Amino acid sequence: MKEYRVMDNVYLFNSYIDAIDLSFNQFLVLTPIPMLIHTGAIDRTEVLLPKIKEVLGSRPLEYVFISHFESDECGGLSLLKNYYPEIKAVCSQITARQLMGFGITTNIAVVNPQDKMKIGDSLFEFISYPSEMHLWEGLMVFETNQGILYSSDIFTRTGKIQKPMEDSKIYEEIQNINLQKVPSQEALERLKKDISALRLKYLMPGHGPCLKIF
Repeated sequence: MKEYRVMDNVYLFNSYIDAIDLSFNQFLVLTPIPMLIHTGAIDRTEVLLPKIKEVLGSRPLEYVFISHFESDECGGLSLLKNYYPEIKAVCSQITARQLMGFGITTNIAVVNPQDKMKIGDSLFEFISYPSEMHLWEGLMVFETNQGILYSSDIFTRTGKIQKPMEDSKIYEEIQNINLQKVPSQEALERLKKDISALRLKYLMPGHGPCLKIF
């Protein structure tokens, strides 16, 4: 697992799996109350925890954002809770129901699309996107002040990352969202419209390099 400080208040933790030619990202956002974006699968969480502790020191990790229910987004949540028992999982109603099915029933903060959460000077807005093969409602989270979209499985790239941050054009990125990623024409167009309305400066995807928008 490689660690990059991609912004003053954002750490990227990146792991590459050669067998599927794909990298996996978790982000630690250093708001006054720190937030982790995704846990990674449980084996990744085991590697991630010492790195989080090194960055935070004695500060608690109080929030973990889970964009949708899949192993690389929340597979290590139970392990994470062993070390940070008061941590709150921030997720959609559908994801919360799935977590409950695995016995995780406490400290779940359910949010809906267009909900906002303010932590210090950071303002997070939650945006709907249809995730996974069942088109369950997943969430992306947009930090409005810095223009950062934590975009989960949208805008992903395969392969090992060469640089943690690359330049890109938002128009091209949005046009590249296709039916393979969102297998519903209606949902796809709605998602593109919602993303186009954001004042984006950075994309932080679940897989591949971070993208600086110009």
